[in-house]
Amino acid sequence: MRFILTTGLALVLAACGANDAEGDAERQASAADQVVNRDNGNLADSMASNDPGAGETTKETIADSEERPIMQLQVVLDRRGFGPGVIDGKMGMSTENALRGFQEANGLEVTGKHDEATKQALAQSDGIAATRVVTVPQDWSAKDYTDIPEETAEKAELDRLDYTSLDERLAERFHTTLEVLKRLNPDGRPAGASAPDETAEQASDDSGTTEEATDGQQSYFTAGQQIRVPNIGADRIAPGAVDDSGWQQTLASLGVGTEQPEVDRIVVSKVGKTLKAFKGDKLVALFTVSSGSSQFPLPLGEWDILGEAYNPPYSYDPEVLGQGDGETYKLPPGPNCPVGVVWIDLSKEHYGIHGTPEPETIGRAQSSGCVRLTNWDAARLAEMVSQKTRVEFVA
Repeated sequence: MRFILTTGLALVLAACGANDAEGDAERQASAADQVVNRDNGNLADSMASNDPGAGETTKETIADSEERPIMQLQVVLDRRGFGPGVIDGKMGMSTENALRGFQEANGLEVTGKHDEATKQALAQSDGIAATRVVTVPQDWSAKDYTDIPEETAEKAELDRLDYTSLDERLAERFHTTLEVLKRLNPDGRPAGASAPDETAEQASDDSGTTEEATDGQQSYFTAGQQIRVPNIGADRIAPGAVDDSGWQQTLASLGVGTEQPEVDRIVVSKVGKTLKAFKGDKLVALFTVSSGSSQFPLPLGEWDILGEAYNPPYSYDPEVLGQGDGETYKLPPGPNCPVGVVWIDLSKEHYGIHGTPEPETIGRAQSSGCVRLTNWDAARLAEMVSQKTRVEFVA
């Protein structure tokens, strides 16, 4: 059984600045946004994947304007647990790491390239499209999107470090960036969609216009709008699989499902910038990570998992972070919390594995000693591990 850290258990996570983590997440979205397909036993949101059957091809309501082979590769790898990081349709370090992981798991030559042997091994997923068209839930407009101040003292006064705009929320939901979403939706319409007639265009103000969110940043996209997004999957949330309703909502908001392998061992490589997850001797998942720095190096060795904290707060202590004396603050939870949406606590004092508010920096920026992943990869990993999972940090 997974051991969840609660408010009665103190976390001393000084190297990454988080402590007193709370297991009960504040509610992030309305029930209407979370449950749309009970008949199929899926508690994911209304934008969840709807895959074709074996040998079939995705039935697209609006055909894409172009083929996107690298994005399709990223989508397939992501679905299989080999995370390409931010899905952007470009080859890069995280996608190459994901390819290496898939190749190792399938007994292929490990090249990090989309070579012929790898294409053949992935052929059964050729029917998975690179993108799909979804409708942004209407109740997303009712969400309070709030600018996050620069000053730590002002952040500490907020109730949550939540999404600053509907755009940011959409990007995280589909493991991508606003720039990619704009590219998939030129002029605010799904790529491949016919241009609306003049009357319809005047009647609608949701096609690539910027609207001011409540107390937040302007958004390019709006609730109720049809948009093209990366076709991420593995997002089914099985009824009864999650006891914490706040965590269930977090999983849905990140497009992360509950049907994940239970892993016995994870190995974090400092040089490789990867986290590998094993079930027995079988590699079943790989994610690119940021781990350690010159000031707070990754503590090589074997460690245990003490528990998990969902949507934890963050304790900012400049002395612990090597920044000298100064005021300490407790920052609220949320996807823009410095440790993201989850903290996996390790037996090495002050160290853990966690998410981030800046997914595009993973594998590039240093971490304050801990292991950092995108929020969606951290959430997925949290569904794989337990106190029985061994953790190894290697050079």
